[in-house]
Amino acid sequence: QVQLVESGGGLVQPGGSLRLSCVASGLTFSLYTMTWYRQAPGKEREFVARVTSVGAFTNFADSVKGRFTISRDNAKNTVYLQMNSLQPEDTAVYFCKALNGANHYWGQGTQVTVSS
Repeated sequence: QVQLVESGGGLVQPGGSLRLSCVASGLTFSLYTMTWYRQAPGKEREFVARVTSVGAFTNFADSVKGRFTISRDNAKNTVYLQMNSLQPEDTAVYFCKALNGANHYWGQGTQVTVSS
C-alpha cells in the first residue's frame, strides 16, 4: 500500500521559514517525480515545485521562485520543501504527489499558516 506522509507545517510569522517533508512508502521512490502542491481556502489546488526522479531537474511556480527550494533524499524516500521569506499568501494546505507514468499518489497534506 502506497503512503505519502507530509509533515513540518505550522504557524509562522511573515518572513519566517519552514521545511516540509514528505516520506513515501510502498513504492520505488527513486522512480517517481515528486511534486508539491498547495491549496488555500476557497481556491483550487496549485503547483508549487517539482523534482524529477534523480533530482536532476527542478521547477517552481513563479510565485515561489527564489524563496522555495525542493530537494529529495532517495535513500530516505523523502522529498523536502524549504520555504523561506514566507508571506501570508503562502498560507495553504501543502500536499506532495508522487508520479510515475500512469501511477500517481497523494499525501494527506500539512497546514502552513503565515500570520503575525
